[in-house]
Amino acid sequence: MPSIDKIMTACPVIPVIVIDDIEDAIPLAQALVNGGLKVLEITLRTEQGLEAIRRIKQAVPEAIVGAGTVLTAEDISAAVAAGSAFLVSPGCTAALIDAAQQQQVPLLPGIASPSEAMVLLEKGVCHMKFFPAEAAGGVAMLKSIAGPLPQIKFCPTGGITEAIAPNYLALKNVLCVGGSWMVDKVLLAEKDWAAIEAKARAAAQL
Repeated sequence: MPSIDKIMTACPVIPVIVIDDIEDAIPLAQALVNGGLKVLEITLRTEQGLEAIRRIKQAVPEAIVGAGTVLTAEDISAAVAAGSAFLVSPGCTAALIDAAQQQQVPLLPGIASPSEAMVLLEKGVCHMKFFPAEAAGGVAMLKSIAGPLPQIKFCPTGGITEAIAPNYLALKNVLCVGGSWMVDKVLLAEKDWAAIEAKARAAAQL
């Protein structure tokens, strides 16, 4: 398994993907990878999430596939069994950290405040998701956190668009951002894989 640092530095943007139609999983993943985004976060918000991870891992081996919206130790076990190379959580609990460390799978836990970040630092965690990024103070908040806690590296997610992503990526404590603009719902419904690939290519060049 690649380390969380290698995963976060592989691409400037990690697509946050919600799969409603399982038949979309493989062509969508291929379009994103062809566009230069090889790290894919498949959220567990739908029943298709785990199966999508399994299928993509088998059919698109160049993709680094992880599970998002991981909330419990049971989610971690299921995601690892499905083949997840990493896990992403909107927040964090001690049980979640312990379970991830026991499974020895990279976890990107979510925080929205310095106090939450300090709790994770005590657990030896230095790579975190900043969520919900825009609602929690955005670029200004991350600049402020960088002063007292420069050792933390972030993947901001939540409300980030193609237009504002460069503002986050310019920060020294940001390794990548999470976003869903390249997985446009209209394009997905139309199964316009070429357009999604083009959006992915633009995101990969940020």
